Amino acid sequence: MHEQGTISIHTENIFPIIKKFLYSDQDIFLRELIANGVDAIQKLKKLSSMGLYEASTEKLSIEVIINEKEKKLIIKDTGLGMTADEIKQYINQIAFSGATAFIEKYKEQMDQHQLIGFFGLGFYSVFMVAKNVEIITKSYHHGAQAVHWTCDGSTNFEITPTTKNEVGTEIIVHIAEDSEEFLNKEHIQSILNKHCRFLPVEIFFDGKVINHTTPLWTKNPTDLKSEDYLSFYKELYPLAPDPLFWIHLNIDHPFTLTGVLYFPKVANYFEQKETVQLYARQVFITNDVKEVIPDFLCLLHGVIDSPDIPLNVSRSALQSDKNVKKIGTYIGKKVAEKLEALFRQDRKAYEDKWNDIALFIKYGMITDDKFDEKTRELILLQSTTNHYYTIDEYKNKVSKNQTDKHGNIIFLYTTDPQKHAMYIQTAQHKGYDVLVLNSPVDTNFINFGEYKFDNIKFKGIDTDTLSNLIEKEEVLEQVLTEVEQKELKSIYEQTIGTEQTTWNVTSMLPEELPVTFVTSELLRRMEQFSQGRGTGKKDIFKSMHLAINGNHPLAKKILGITDKDLQKELVKNAYYLGLLAQGMLEGDLLATFIRNYTDKLLNA
Repeated sequence: MHEQGTISIHTENIFPIIKKFLYSDQDIFLRELIANGVDAIQKLKKLSSMGLYEASTEKLSIEVIINEKEKKLIIKDTGLGMTADEIKQYINQIAFSGATAFIEKYKEQMDQHQLIGFFGLGFYSVFMVAKNVEIITKSYHHGAQAVHWTCDGSTNFEITPTTKNEVGTEIIVHIAEDSEEFLNKEHIQSILNKHCRFLPVEIFFDGKVINHTTPLWTKNPTDLKSEDYLSFYKELYPLAPDPLFWIHLNIDHPFTLTGVLYFPKVANYFEQKETVQLYARQVFITNDVKEVIPDFLCLLHGVIDSPDIPLNVSRSALQSDKNVKKIGTYIGKKVAEKLEALFRQDRKAYEDKWNDIALFIKYGMITDDKFDEKTRELILLQSTTNHYYTIDEYKNKVSKNQTDKHGNIIFLYTTDPQKHAMYIQTAQHKGYDVLVLNSPVDTNFINFGEYKFDNIKFKGIDTDTLSNLIEKEEVLEQVLTEVEQKELKSIYEQTIGTEQTTWNVTSMLPEELPVTFVTSELLRRMEQFSQGRGTGKKDIFKSMHLAINGNHPLAKKILGITDKDLQKELVKNAYYLGLLAQGMLEGDLLATFIRNYTDKLLNA
């Protein structure tokens, strides 16, 4: 038998298009060829289990070989092989038609990020890197003739009989001159590690098995110990610290999904993405899964594996796929159930982990309504006293003292307990409690909380005087007369100035600062949000409103001083202290403040 022919098509030669289309992701050809080999081996095992193949199937495998001298890359499998007719059917017709349809559908979408995994090209993806391809194959059928197929990347092919002792298929890829990196051992090793390290059939490269055929997520959770999960985590993320905990996913109706998701210590949700790996039947697809699972779940680590996620569609089409929606909902539900179990079973251990999981849970609540419903009772608020409370627990704790005259329960908070220590101590002296809200999502969480939780308002402890932060019916008495207030205000205005600055004498506690910088809560949140994005600047709110504490002992002292130089010095130092409390004392002002106090120490 010797046959030459032309593949019948109704479009231009697709091979140059394939090469251009996937110029930045040519590695996938090796995944496609190996996946075909895995499929051939699994089919042969199925035939054996049905009694249709009598030889042993215990040592079926795939081998990848580099022949650098002859510029060949060889992929050998011991699967069911093909006859000449099957080559014509599966290689010349079905595979080619599939590749043609793929290109026709997607050649206009040249953005490489628009497709998931580029599945659909199949065998013909090899022509991204090959100038010529040979297939030597022998079918499992008794007495089958081995055949040799060749194609040079055009629509012409040739089939001839050949000799081959073992059942299986050998694909010989003659690497093109512009793709010789695929003859590099390290490069091939990295491709295999990325795409094939968990395939269910042994893959040999350089004389070694490079994959685990039964990865952890395929096993029964009852057969696994904590050490197994931690070991697998280290395999996936060698440099990461141990995870906090994990969940094992396993469902086969109404869709099939397996996987293991780990809760890492999350520092910044803008950086912690593309850490969940998507597989389909143990073949790596992508680690960009934002269309497959809710965005907040992308903060997790781990693996999900599902054959029910369509792989030959655009990313935009994935978002409306019914199975994909169900999978995202299911994973969110299982994560919430895990968190609830931890909270109910060991509250202390949950609190100990809170600072590491708070960002994940808050982000999930803000961005996913269903997750919010399941986890709202699990959210914890951390007090500056280092105690933790649920929303309801905290409302009960502070409602008596921190309910304002409008009926709102005021949740005071700090973004920096060390910097705001003076404000916090003053609030605690008044009997108030202060929360710590300093994660990258807390500005969003505060807005979310005020919208979702009835009669709750969040106010930054450093944004105003205590009497203004929590307005009461009873007004704090002012010890200064109106004349004294006007005189004190005038002294500050003349000493410090009024450019972009407004001054007011206010009734405050004597324990509060002599001068307090006041800003609206809205502006503060805008500033925090922009700084969290890395776009904020300290001088974006140059206009300052300053409250002079008329009840502070320094107020009377300033008014009673006749030495104008000493009076100015006291006013400036009071102003500097206000700047210092806000973290705004810097540059020349900081140098002056330090120099003045150094002089005082020398003259003491």
